[in-house]
Amino acid sequence: MSDHEFVSHFDDAVRIDADEAPTGIDETTLAEMRELAGRYPDSRSALMPMLHLVQSVDGRVSDAGVRACAEILGISTAQVNGVATFYTMFKRRPGGKQHIGVCTTALCAVLGGDILLDHVERRLGIGEGETTPDGMFSLERLECNAACDFAPIMTVNWEFMDNMTPDKADRLLDELAAGDVVRTPRGAPNPRGRAAAPVLAGFDDGRADEGPSAGESSLRGVECAREHGWSAPAEPALGPSSGEREAR
Repeated sequence: MSDHEFVSHFDDAVRIDADEAPTGIDETTLAEMRELAGRYPDSRSALMPMLHLVQSVDGRVSDAGVRACAEILGISTAQVNGVATFYTMFKRRPGGKQHIGVCTTALCAVLGGDILLDHVERRLGIGEGETTPDGMFSLERLECNAACDFAPIMTVNWEFMDNMTPDKADRLLDELAAGDVVRTPRGAPNPRGRAAAPVLAGFDDGRADEGPSAGESSLRGVECAREHGWSAPAEPALGPSSGEREAR
């Protein structure tokens, strides 16, 4: 390969695990997949929830899961793989028991996201997209989590950890490794681990209302408006459309 040949950072074909490892998909899982398919007028719309369900069972999107999705939905395995390899939340290799994400987009990066990611990589001894040898942690570089008012953001199994620093990350990783209860600033106490995947698939675990849903920074504007008696201007009355004016 020449020194000037372009290599895409997003070409992760080498990471695809296409082995025939044992699968945990059983008749119960297949029944749940069929239930998901029946929730939509076009059953193909259930593909993403079904992939989350597969991932909850096998720890990744397995070949057995891909074939099951294709058969139930009546589509090709290539079409299933096209979705499974497009979205970064779907993993083709087993992730860790605790999946760590670090946002490095715009504001998070300015406030230390890149430094935080480098620190976590050194602490865990792995790079982004990798899993520790003991299977405890996997690490991912994240694009915007839509939580800029709490930047820099780090996630544990998709639950927010706000205003992170390297020191706070060290304490968090120590607690997770020790099996301690970890409380997220917003959301359910103790991140769900792989149990988050069935929730993403659409199976309610009854924990949606645990913990605060919004933090102080998110509510500051509303509180300020209340203190000053501010309100949004009244919506103006809509006049006739251009078509109606022409018809007159």
